[in-house]
Amino acid sequence: MTKLLERSELSIDWEMFELLTQVPGAPGFEYEVRKVMKSYLAQYADEIIQDRLGGIYGKKEGNRNGPKILVAGHMDEVAFMITRITEDGFLKFQPLGGWWSHVLLAQRVDVITNKGKRIPGIIGSIPVHLLEQDQKEKLVKTSQMFIDVGAKSREEAEEWGILPGDVAVPFSPYTECEGGKRIMSKAWDNRLGCGIAIELLSGLQDEYHPNILYAGATVQEEVGLRGAAPAAHLIQPDLFFAVDVGPAGDTLGLQDGFGEIGKGMLIRVYDRSMITLPRLRDFLLDIAEREKIPYQFFVSPGGGTDAGRVHVTGKGVPSVAIGVVARYIHTHASIIDKDDVEATKAFVLALAKELDYTTYQSIKNH
Repeated sequence: MTKLLERSELSIDWEMFELLTQVPGAPGFEYEVRKVMKSYLAQYADEIIQDRLGGIYGKKEGNRNGPKILVAGHMDEVAFMITRITEDGFLKFQPLGGWWSHVLLAQRVDVITNKGKRIPGIIGSIPVHLLEQDQKEKLVKTSQMFIDVGAKSREEAEEWGILPGDVAVPFSPYTECEGGKRIMSKAWDNRLGCGIAIELLSGLQDEYHPNILYAGATVQEEVGLRGAAPAAHLIQPDLFFAVDVGPAGDTLGLQDGFGEIGKGMLIRVYDRSMITLPRLRDFLLDIAEREKIPYQFFVSPGGGTDAGRVHVTGKGVPSVAIGVVARYIHTHASIIDKDDVEATKAFVLALAKELDYTTYQSIKNH
């Protein structure tokens, strides 16, 4: 641990993370996140490239004869799409990404019009006083829910610029928890990965790396890993590192869960989309042990990351998902630990400095 904490390049730009988490970025509507990403990538990258779905990546060339390395988060967050406006001015919606109905009622959202205007609203709920006993025990389906923006009629909602096809994102301010070590916000999944990609390029400004590095973020991960394949076809990486956020297993009501916030960065060795190659896993463990970076394994019976899509592109791309765990992901607000973010930055910096052609060949020829 001492070696990690003494490294000055591990200072984190928390104001950047606040900005990244607070801009809206529903799947397919990531333009505001991309604008922020581009402004930061331009400060540190030799070149910026973008795929046709909107993924954006900064290139930093070290050894042009080394392997091509892609490190990427994803810009989108779980959100909603407006499907219909009722005559009374309520907004019907469908989920974008994996939502559980229990976490939705009475939560605030921002509706984003096609002009970019934010209109505050709330997912309506019936007061307990008006519910029959059997209704209190049932899970409300999302098809029964609606967003209330305070409109008196469909015409008034339309006058405000709201139309079917617009999106809504969770409203949750960036809030430092008591004690200063943990932060609660919307969209840690996965503005964390976006920020780490930027921090990686920033940390390499005066450092040599024996490869060609691309760092940035994909789009539409939450709706089926859709932006990962265009990124892989554009860059054609030799190795891919998805930087993402996994669900913490350390809260009340969970037993034998993987991942505790504050216990180090995450190495995902299995989920339903991918199994990490043994030699790639061993390489990661060697770096973490040598650099004294706190880490933990993550095994997920479900879920998946962009690594699951990239690793089966072309002739196959050795890939892995790394990152942090957060409490309450895929809800309106989740909590991360600052130490885990610092550990993840240390880890990706060590990876970038270590991955030369010989190392890549040893991983590939497993």
